[in-house]
Amino acid sequence: MNFQGAFTALVTPFKNGGIDEEAYRELIEWQIEKGIDGLVPCGTTGEAATMTHEEQGDVIRICVEQVKGRVPVIAGAGSNNTREAINLTLLAKNAGADAALQITPYYNKPTPDGLLAHFKALAKESSMPFILYNVPGRTGLNALPPSIARIAREVPEVVGVKDATANLGQVSDIVEQCPKGFSVLSGDDFTVLPLLSVGGCGTISVVSNIVPDLMAGMCKAYREKDTEKAKELHFKMQPLSRAMFLETNPIPVKTALGMMGKLETSFRLPLVPLQPENEARLEEILKENGLV
Repeated sequence: MNFQGAFTALVTPFKNGGIDEEAYRELIEWQIEKGIDGLVPCGTTGEAATMTHEEQGDVIRICVEQVKGRVPVIAGAGSNNTREAINLTLLAKNAGADAALQITPYYNKPTPDGLLAHFKALAKESSMPFILYNVPGRTGLNALPPSIARIAREVPEVVGVKDATANLGQVSDIVEQCPKGFSVLSGDDFTVLPLLSVGGCGTISVVSNIVPDLMAGMCKAYREKDTEKAKELHFKMQPLSRAMFLETNPIPVKTALGMMGKLETSFRLPLVPLQPENEARLEEILKENGLV
């Protein structure tokens, strides 16, 4: 499967302390109706860190069921504990996900050899396509291009990377050094268009939760060599992308979806609601862009 285009890092709607399945299914359906290229349940934006394994399995299963094969599903299944990552990946695989998003182990900061061993263990015990997720701002570890290229060569299950470094030099090196066909996806909404220009193939996006048509449209325009349209959509999304990071993700994007009537704005601790001044600013930006 070719992972390209705009994939939404889906929020997880909560209600009365549990998963709001009805709102989640409606959000997934709306995303597909708006032309999104793929969906990613149980990532950082989906608050997977506060879910039980049973809940993660349920959220992935619900997503796969609702999608009905219309777009690829890349399920978040990573951990800094290799055994736990294996178990989560098996949950994703059994739920029918097309691939698993595997964050580099956080906090314990493995060496390049340790990172390779981690992915080899995943492939041995829970083989399926993997997207390596490199987000140094959350993990404390930057998987450098030679390390990613080595993993891609020695663990064929690793078919792509979500790069959230915002470092285009590093992205260019990954594209250059990794095998042909390796999917390089942006993990920063601000850098999707420049990433495409150096050989990337899409994004796993936060802002596409609220504007799936714009992000998918930008990626499609670039693929079709309509760079003027792609640039126009890039700048149209920039104020919204900035708004999604007024505070820690996914607080602003979930609040925005609540304002848009897509879900009940509810978080799990340690995340708390948006500060009042930022909530007012967010609502203003959404109004300026015709979203509320």
